[in-house]
Amino acid sequence: MNINVETGLLDVARQCPSPNHDERPEDCTPDLIVLHNISLPPYEFGGNWIDHLFTNQLDPAAHPFFAEICHLRVASHLLIRRDGEIVQYVPFHLRAFHAGVSSYRGRERCNDFSIGIEIEGTDFEPFMDVQYQQLEKLLPALVEAYPSLSLEHVTGHEHIAPGRKTDPGPFFDWQRLTCALSVNFPSR
Repeated sequence: MNINVETGLLDVARQCPSPNHDERPEDCTPDLIVLHNISLPPYEFGGNWIDHLFTNQLDPAAHPFFAEICHLRVASHLLIRRDGEIVQYVPFHLRAFHAGVSSYRGRERCNDFSIGIEIEGTDFEPFMDVQYQQLEKLLPALVEAYPSLSLEHVTGHEHIAPGRKTDPGPFFDWQRLTCALSVNFPSR
């Protein structure tokens, strides 16, 4: 698993470019990784609905929930599907619209300085082994490619937007990542 720092692209990812990004503020490099969960429609897995949401092509008539969210202009940098496939929507050096109103250690606007990773799942069931295996390879690769990042600065959306967001949720196994990567996650 390698990252081309010039292009901001992950070599093993399927590329699905999203328009939902812009430039990071001047002299701002990513120093935080934010983990999310997503399922579309809610509690269903598979299909191209996440790709459609992140590329502004979600059909509001395809599912009742889609009418509520089709106007959103959001995207993470990456998605890890239930089968382990990694999809990249935004190059890492650009600011993806994934965190919304957020704060990390007193710093507002986490999109400015973070990389967002969606994990296909919900707050109500365990994630798949292959998703953790991909994270266990991906996180060190990001830290190697971007020296401003650190494994100690991996957090959940729920931790940077408490009360507003709940993901990756109670079924996300932080202890498994702690053991696999030999790091504590004090940022949570």
